[in-house]
Amino acid sequence: MTTSQPAPVSPLIDADTLATALAGPRPPVVLDVRYRLGQPSRRPAYLEGHVPGAVFVDLDTQLAAPPGPRGRHPLPEPGDFGAAMRAAGVSADSQVVVYDDGQGWAAARTWWLLRWSGHSAVRVLDGGFPSWTGALETGVPAPAAGDFVPRPGALPTLDAGSAAELARTGLLFDARAGERYRGEVEPIDPVGGHIPGAVSAPTAENVLPDGRFRPVAELRARFADLGADGDQAVGVYCGSGVSAAQEVLALELAGVRAALYPGSWSEWTADSGRPVATGAERG
Repeated sequence: MTTSQPAPVSPLIDADTLATALAGPRPPVVLDVRYRLGQPSRRPAYLEGHVPGAVFVDLDTQLAAPPGPRGRHPLPEPGDFGAAMRAAGVSADSQVVVYDDGQGWAAARTWWLLRWSGHSAVRVLDGGFPSWTGALETGVPAPAAGDFVPRPGALPTLDAGSAAELARTGLLFDARAGERYRGEVEPIDPVGGHIPGAVSAPTAENVLPDGRFRPVAELRARFADLGADGDQAVGVYCGSGVSAAQEVLALELAGVRAALYPGSWSEWTADSGRPVATGAERG
């Protein structure tokens, strides 16, 4: 006798499906994680209008530990992350939907953190807040406290040493813009360039002009062209482990499980002894 297994939860949800779910008997917990790199908190934008029932979560303070040698956005302590999620109403059996400004970076970071912490029923609003055409709410909800307790380790991660090794023995994607990979510009971190052996794979190429993810067939073709053919291990890094989460999500849509290097380039360059490659070649 065989036992059927439930179908895996899709990592994406569209605005119409979310609207239907919000009107149902068990609406999902919705997290507003709008964020822009180097800019003030997006909470004022949240207060101007958000998806009804959505709770604002701040990436810099709730989805990351303070910056330091581990990078600009180190993984939060599990206890701190769990407290933030419970305050937002997340329970172990909650359906969770996350959205950001439309790049998918912050939403994917939240998706990844929840998945890494053992919560599987989480989806990203495809296209982010700009895709939402329903009514908006300006009040701040007060959800009942959830019971979610993180159990880290459900998704693979890399540290600096294993990222360097993977760049030599497998496939390590650099999710930043190509000019940062090549070392032509570096607006944030102290050194430009990339981890030797890494392959340039900018996140901008994972999405359509409206911010929605490209169709699965296109993503599969894209990553296959970059070498992700299923025969080798894959990892991803970016500047600080945020946009790389969007690439991990795109790879999952394409059927490729990838490890995230949370410290990313900001951690890598914090140690001046680590090698740096420049130019278009892997190095």
